[in-house]
Amino acid sequence: MNSLTVGARAIELDKDGFLVELSDWSAEVASALAAAEDIELSPDHWEILELLRSFYAEFQLSPATRPLIKYTALKLGPEKAPEPTVQRHPCQTRRETGGPAQTDELLMTDYPALTLETPAEHPFAQFVRILGKGKRGARDLTREEAREAMGMVLDDKVEDTQLGAFLMLLRHKEESAEEMAGFTEALRERLQAPALNVDLDWPTYAGKKRHLPWYLLAAKCLAQNGVRIFMHGGGAHTAGRLYSEQLLDELNIPLCRNWQQVGSALDNGGLAFMPLVDWAPQLQRMIDLRNTLGLRSPIHSLARILNPLRARCGLQSIFHPGYQAVHRDASGLLGDTAIVVKGDGGEIEINPDADSHLYGTTGGESWDEEWPQLSNQRHVKPASLDPGHLKAVWRGDVVDSYPQMALIATMALALRGLGQTREQAFETAQQYWDARDRSI
Repeated sequence: MNSLTVGARAIELDKDGFLVELSDWSAEVASALAAAEDIELSPDHWEILELLRSFYAEFQLSPATRPLIKYTALKLGPEKAPEPTVQRHPCQTRRETGGPAQTDELLMTDYPALTLETPAEHPFAQFVRILGKGKRGARDLTREEAREAMGMVLDDKVEDTQLGAFLMLLRHKEESAEEMAGFTEALRERLQAPALNVDLDWPTYAGKKRHLPWYLLAAKCLAQNGVRIFMHGGGAHTAGRLYSEQLLDELNIPLCRNWQQVGSALDNGGLAFMPLVDWAPQLQRMIDLRNTLGLRSPIHSLARILNPLRARCGLQSIFHPGYQAVHRDASGLLGDTAIVVKGDGGEIEINPDADSHLYGTTGGESWDEEWPQLSNQRHVKPASLDPGHLKAVWRGDVVDSYPQMALIATMALALRGLGQTREQAFETAQQYWDARDRSI
């Protein structure tokens, strides 16, 4: 056992030169310890020493660097707590505990702290590793892994750096049906939504830039005829587009900020819009990262699958080729009834100038259907998007073939999802449109 002689006393030290007993500490002992290292304690040293003793007396533990810097700023002022790290050095410190070495700082240095112990791996790191292990080592997440990973994200148990890497690796790899199903299950497990009677889940996340959002009139017309529709969206995340949220007031579509308001709107008018931020704020935050990361993430696609109120049919629009079947398969794994199309601009709206392929799933069984284009020639896109034109078409003030074809076909799509044949759906949609209440 080592010892240090201070005056007439022999102070016991352990094999590393630390005090064995905390009660042996004194100013004389500190000076002797410093002298053994050829250090003469200055007033600045003593100020830090007293601060450390105060910290230990208050919290009964030795401070890590960051807490100590904050404590220094609190007790001595911010000018005493600069950026340089408070460095731990075994030969320059006194012992604050009687157990194995946990040391406190004696001196301020400009050197970064050494990592002397291997940090424990963050629990979420495994999922980043699975996705990013290289061409040969990377793989898709299993459905259960995806559910667990998204659960950690939703529970705020993930570092921001991990979240960014996770989202961009998924984007680069392209998400699988199993991953999307697992992500959806994680959200549904945590969603505090009431049991409401809903016919159609209608996600609207893309915004329109070539044509006005005629799908909003289609939804209004369906709702007038007893079809209960829950719409949801993520706000204006991309410049140059017209979003549903920007037209709710003008078209008299109820904006609901909680589930009670959704229920009332559905009972009173059959149509309710609720922003994603009000029922899944963590997902909205990830969507809002679009302008930080520079790319859309898979959350833009995931939001279309969620069907949070478990409507009879979920409508989905996926613009990029190849993703429609993945979304259909994910909904099938979840046991949902859904129709996925490549809607105009990424919204749930049939483009009358192009053929439409319907990717459907009912009772776990997939089906496909081709709808031919409705117009013999392509329409010229309008020079600008004037929301007033939506109201004029609804009132019947103007005759415009493109919007009439688009909204009739979009209503037919919705009715197809509720079980009607294509022919029945188009006939019913036309009847609904002709008999609509034109006030707005």
